[in-house]
Amino acid sequence: MKPFDLSLYLVLDPVLCAGIGMVGTARAAVAGGATVVQLRDKHASTASMIETGLMLKQALAGTSARLIVNDNVEAAIAIAADGLHIGQDDMDARTARRLIGPEMILGLSVETEALAAAIDPALVDYAGIGPVFATPTKPDHKQPIGFAGLARMIELCPVPSVAIGGLKAVHAADALLAGADGIAVVSAICGTQNPQAAAAEIAKAIREARQ
Repeated sequence: MKPFDLSLYLVLDPVLCAGIGMVGTARAAVAGGATVVQLRDKHASTASMIETGLMLKQALAGTSARLIVNDNVEAAIAIAADGLHIGQDDMDARTARRLIGPEMILGLSVETEALAAAIDPALVDYAGIGPVFATPTKPDHKQPIGFAGLARMIELCPVPSVAIGGLKAVHAADALLAGADGIAVVSAICGTQNPQAAAAEIAKAIREARQ
C-alpha cells in the first residue's frame, strides 16, 4: 500500500468549488499544504467522476498528495486513484477491499463508538470520524460528537483516523489533542476565494499543534 499522510484531508464539494472548479481548488489546496484530496460528488455519473478524477490525478502528479475517490469503486479503479472512501451506507469494507485489491488505500466513515471499534485493520487503512460539529455540506449526517466523543471513538479505533465535520483551522489543536492523525475539511477550503491560503492556514495550525 502507498504511504499516506492524513494531516490535511480536503473533501471536494462540486457546489462549493463551482467558482474555481474542483481541479483548480485541489491544485491550490495541495500547494497550500493539503495532503489528501477526496473526490466526492454524490450526483455525478461514473463517467463524469472518471473524467474529473483523471484531471485531478494529472493536477496532483509530482506532489505527494493522495487522491481518494468517494463511494465509487468503478471510478476509483478506472482512475487508478490512490484510494477509495466508503460510508456505512455504501458497500461493506470486505467487498470494497476485494474489488480494489490490496494496494489501494481504503477509508471508512464511522459515526459511533461501536462502528469505530468494529473496524477490521486487515481491510481498512484509515477511518473518517465524525461529525465533530454539525455541517451544512452533509445535511443527513448523524448527531455531532464533539471533541470528547471524537477522543472516545479514536481510542476504540484500531486504524489511523481523520476528524471531520465543520472543522476549521482553529479546531486543529483540539482534534489532534483528541488523538486524530489529521483533520478533514470541506467548506474551510472549498468555496473560499483563495484555497491555497486557506489550506496554508490550516496546515500551519496543524504543524503548530504538533510542536
